[in-house]
Amino acid sequence: MALYFAYGLMLDPARMATLCPQAQWVGIARLPRHRLLVLAGGQTSIVRDPRREVLGVVFDVPFGEMTILDRQAGRAQKINQPVILPGGAKRALLHVAQGAGQAPSPEDRRQLAKAARSAGLADAYLYEIEHGEPAPRKPGAPMFRAPL
Repeated sequence: MALYFAYGLMLDPARMATLCPQAQWVGIARLPRHRLLVLAGGQTSIVRDPRREVLGVVFDVPFGEMTILDRQAGRAQKINQPVILPGGAKRALLHVAQGAGQAPSPEDRRQLAKAARSAGLADAYLYEIEHGEPAPRKPGAPMFRAPL
């Protein structure tokens, strides 16, 4: 079994259960120093950004079902990256799409926000997905949390 960090449409536990029925939910995780990119068709990718973080869900996926996720990701590159779970940092596989492509439609953003909502991600992060920018923060609130 391998840990897989889902941050796109695969956030939806129902979708993941359909594609990879033996995958087990591990928990919500953070990928610090990265920013989410939403591309056309609901495809997602990440880029380095020292002031942001990407939220996602870590699943424990059997190696036999990992090929299904590879096919779903298309030509995206699979990398091994440390992510932060409530119990500490773990290395997880994730897919990173190459190229900018076209801008996402409002429907693409709604679909991704729906998947993130079903995974239980924070409201501020849902705002970021829907609007393409960080949620407004209260004066004096820190911009981001330091990695544990």
